[in-house]
Amino acid sequence: MKREHKGRSLLEFPDTYVVIDIETTGLDPKYDEIIEIGAVKVESGAEVDAFQSLVKPNEPVSSFIEHLTGITNDMLKDAPTIDEVLPYFLEFIDDFILVGHNVNFDINFLYDFSLEAKEHHLRNDFVDTMRLARWYLLPELSSHKLEVIARHFSCENLSKAHRALRDCEVTNYCFSQLRYVAIEKYGNLSNFNERPKAKSPVVHSIRAKDIVSQKSSFFEKHPLYQKVCVVTGKLEKMARFEAMQHIVDVGGINGDAVTSKTDYLILGCNDYNRSVKDGKSSKQKRAEKLMLEGKDIKIISENVFYDMIAERKENS
Repeated sequence: MKREHKGRSLLEFPDTYVVIDIETTGLDPKYDEIIEIGAVKVESGAEVDAFQSLVKPNEPVSSFIEHLTGITNDMLKDAPTIDEVLPYFLEFIDDFILVGHNVNFDINFLYDFSLEAKEHHLRNDFVDTMRLARWYLLPELSSHKLEVIARHFSCENLSKAHRALRDCEVTNYCFSQLRYVAIEKYGNLSNFNERPKAKSPVVHSIRAKDIVSQKSSFFEKHPLYQKVCVVTGKLEKMARFEAMQHIVDVGGINGDAVTSKTDYLILGCNDYNRSVKDGKSSKQKRAEKLMLEGKDIKIISENVFYDMIAERKENS
């Protein structure tokens, strides 16, 4: 869907903001649901308030999500619905700048559900700690998962389960540490805010099986650039070879099988539909197993994939 009133993605360090995180039943707002919302309000660097609520979904959560998040169906059976939770959450965040790790994911879910449930446009500007770390402040790290960045900063508030309020606290700690890195690298925050525009993409040619890009340069900050992508299932809007062509045309790398080196598994909408018998392909089961083992792999739907390949070059 078009999110015409969505706020701006900022690359700065505000003193007052709200850190947000959600847990969901999957990665596509069209098909999946929010099962937990967490938020921490920060004023002048100090945490002053917090918000947390489980959210009862319309459909039971899968065993995979239970293991990944630690949130069980039993925990959710008496939780309020998204319609009941959203008014309190929206009041809590007000018009504050929002901060999160890979926060675009959270924003898209919250935008869509706020619009559907309350006819409310989520207009808050936002800051992505993953974007700050990956492209500007900690590009040398092999991975930019929240846990990896937190360990880099010796954060002690880590646990295996993905829970919203815990992740907000960890994100806020990492955000404060990234502020120090920005000052160290740029001299002060003003210099960071006035840094030069992103460099032009370098000439780079990537070959992937039988699918080869005719392009000679790529935007290095595209989310799929140099990421290994595997497609499973029948895509609804294009043939698989077309999807694979899109991947290499943004600088991505196609893969035939899910391995520990896979970054994204793209699910055809037919596989993603809950009515499909047996539910999951062998590639999806393999990807979920690797995720539970701590591998940095993401399972995305066809619709999320289209959002990613359509992402525009950012000039900041």
